[in-house]
Amino acid sequence: MTATDPGFIAADPAHAARRERLFTRINAADKWFQVIGLSWLTPMLKAAAGDNPRAQLSEIWRLLFVPLLAIAAFLLLWGTLAPQVQTSLGAIPGPAQVWTEAVNLHEDAQATGEKRAKFEAMVEKRNQRLIEQGRDDDVKTVAYTGAPSYYQQIWTSINTVFFGFLIATIIAVPLGIAAGLSATANAALNPLIQIFKPVSPLAWLPIVTMVVSAVYTTNDGLFSKSFLVSAITVTLCSLWPTLINTALGVASIDRDLVNVSKVLKMNTWTKITKLVLPSALPLIFTGLRLSLGVGWMVLIAAEMLAQNPGLGKFVWDEFQNGSSSSLAKIMVAVFTIGIIGFLLDRVMYALQSLFTFTNNR
Repeated sequence: MTATDPGFIAADPAHAARRERLFTRINAADKWFQVIGLSWLTPMLKAAAGDNPRAQLSEIWRLLFVPLLAIAAFLLLWGTLAPQVQTSLGAIPGPAQVWTEAVNLHEDAQATGEKRAKFEAMVEKRNQRLIEQGRDDDVKTVAYTGAPSYYQQIWTSINTVFFGFLIATIIAVPLGIAAGLSATANAALNPLIQIFKPVSPLAWLPIVTMVVSAVYTTNDGLFSKSFLVSAITVTLCSLWPTLINTALGVASIDRDLVNVSKVLKMNTWTKITKLVLPSALPLIFTGLRLSLGVGWMVLIAAEMLAQNPGLGKFVWDEFQNGSSSSLAKIMVAVFTIGIIGFLLDRVMYALQSLFTFTNNR
């Protein structure tokens, strides 16, 4: 069909409409590609759809190949220099050794899971036999006391940081709203923020440990002492970014909107839910992302110092172990901590994208 054919003019608008719908879908998907760190997929899709392939190849180079080359250069430099640096545990392990230890930790975790499953099956079988014999009073739950696997330690740390972060959010957001709405509340909170914000988790940890030990006299409650100590330390150190950013976001609301709320005679609850929170959400989420990052760093330090279960304790135990593979295992933990920190930030960014209209990263 040529441009002079009668059907060409009719077909062209339909093709243009399909093309426009396709690019609309690609642009919508781009928002979520950015959330999960796959923004390089967008220019690939656009190039496949015929949108200026040369410009899209330039974007693919910048978003995909440049980072890959940087990672390759880092691994090459690491592998070259590592054998030349000697420590008390031998030479610094290279990428291949660290990968080998990562595989070993995975296999050990699988073996630990199988042992745990066999133990729990044995206990269940024993209890079932006692029930059949009519000895219900002898039935009891026996906890598995073997060493936790690497994955269990990761899961413990993630649970702890989210619990501490949740408590920090519950405290910080209302206080931030109060400080943003009221000059008196801001004047009252500001000295406390300035004093306690710079305090290191290493200073909070002994105080928290003593308070929890005094109040929580047994381990029969919903949470163990070690869990509460780590979580409360995370709370005390991570609530400040959320509090400060919430107060700033609330205080930055357009005064015209505040005046409209007065004209409409909104009550306090309606004003906060319909006006304050929607306007301040971008800065609140910025504070939440900062708080979660701070909480994750604080948690690892707290677990190392207090010897509480989690990734921090794993790092400290390997340091104390001093075996030939300890340094490689510690480096596996370092990469694990970094990757989890990145994923936690992506989770908060995804929530921010759902609840706000901004695209801050």
